[in-house]
Amino acid sequence: MVKLFIDPGHGGTDSGAVGNGLQEKNITLQIASTLRDILLNEYESVSVLLSRTSDQTVSLSERTDAANNWGADYYLSIHINSGGGTGFESYIYPGSGAPTTTYQNIIHEEVLKLVDFANRGEKNANFYVLRASKMPALLTENGFIDDANDAAKLKNTSFLTTIARGHANGLARAFNLTKKPTAMYRVQIGTFSNKTNADNLAAEAKAKGFDAIVVLRDGLYKVQIGAFASKENADALAIKAMNAGFNVIVIYE
Repeated sequence: MVKLFIDPGHGGTDSGAVGNGLQEKNITLQIASTLRDILLNEYESVSVLLSRTSDQTVSLSERTDAANNWGADYYLSIHINSGGGTGFESYIYPGSGAPTTTYQNIIHEEVLKLVDFANRGEKNANFYVLRASKMPALLTENGFIDDANDAAKLKNTSFLTTIARGHANGLARAFNLTKKPTAMYRVQIGTFSNKTNADNLAAEAKAKGFDAIVVLRDGLYKVQIGAFASKENADALAIKAMNAGFNVIVIYE
């Protein structure tokens, strides 16, 4: 099991960079949440923990402590830049050797394969989250919020999904993640047109010990708690979920 800690920068009272009607904290959370869903939906033997899952204030030390205590294999911090530039850049802690440098090379390359940003290069910086995390760590700066052209892209949900996809491709390549079979038996406990309702049900399921995710398919938000190649395994989880009070359906898709 590969344990990936995803850190959407800023949050709560810390808006991060602002510009062109955008706040960094909101964009980073959207990218990180989409990245988590891609990894959990599409890859086997991967576990993902976010430093925050809502607009909440989390200190830098709380973020790295969570990753260190969890025993993460990798720390990825997602940010949006400001200061009059344009484009994408990534950072590792100065003096880091392999595999940190290798992971940076791979993820940086995979993001820029998909994302229409200028390449500002692979860099080093003494950022706290890079210094205090005990595992290999990377911080990415995904465009400049105060640049009109970059900001126009960052306002586009599909563009943010592409950023997340680039990071997912990089992580999958760096850690040799295995793709799940295309069609699987999925244990589903709810379908909603409103994402908030789906998120609320997913939170309830997580509180009861289920690894719930929200999937957007066919214009609906579907809450799922498992995906299996074997129908017997899906049925077993479905029974467990029904006993916990959920309305359950096993689908094959």
